[in-house]
Amino acid sequence: MSALDALAQAPDRAAVVLDVDGTLAPIVQRPEEAAVPAEARRELVDLASRYALVACVSGRTGDDARRLVGVEGVRYVGSHGLELAPEAERWRGEIHRFAASVDWPVEDKGLTVSFHYREAENEDEALDYLKDVAERARAAGLVPRFGRKVLEIRPPVQADKGTAVTQLLQESGLGRALYAGDDTTDIDGFRALDGLELGVRIAVSSDEAPSELVSAADIVVDSPAELLALLARL
Repeated sequence: MSALDALAQAPDRAAVVLDVDGTLAPIVQRPEEAAVPAEARRELVDLASRYALVACVSGRTGDDARRLVGVEGVRYVGSHGLELAPEAERWRGEIHRFAASVDWPVEDKGLTVSFHYREAENEDEALDYLKDVAERARAAGLVPRFGRKVLEIRPPVQADKGTAVTQLLQESGLGRALYAGDDTTDIDGFRALDGLELGVRIAVSSDEAPSELVSAADIVVDSPAELLALLARL
């Protein structure tokens, strides 16, 4: 029996935790253009009616993830888990002051900010510039992290998608879980499944996906559509 089938045998003892952008919603040029397909919403409604916990852990704010996914009965945690860390709040002003000093369009995610370069005229030059921004952020005591065509600036707080998943599972008393994601920050979500009675790690691969994510996965799919087909087996 596969781990996926074993998880599906006892949904009342298991959690399904998903990233949003690049996992449920296909990657688009601009974050505000992202959309979760109607068939994915229908699948989430079904999962939420049967599984002990269904959650979306996103780089967006929790409110924005809730708006984008739009399914009741799902737990939404934003800012890569920072929303579950009260100490992150005191860094909000510092992060926004730093963002104001950067000559680049910024995506404000509340407790973090992101600088995208997917639409840059010259991606190599954009990346060089943002590498300098990352060094400035590090010197200011903040935490820079590169993802899929994006630089994110975070507070120096020990919180990530992994700590969020761990907290959600502990609150629910669950030892079985599936986690699916597509980017660097989702590796932390994978690690949170270590030591569980049953853990299923799914990487949504692409040309931009980090090799560490793919190598750490139990299952690799090539698109959100392929992920949806796997979720339908649950």
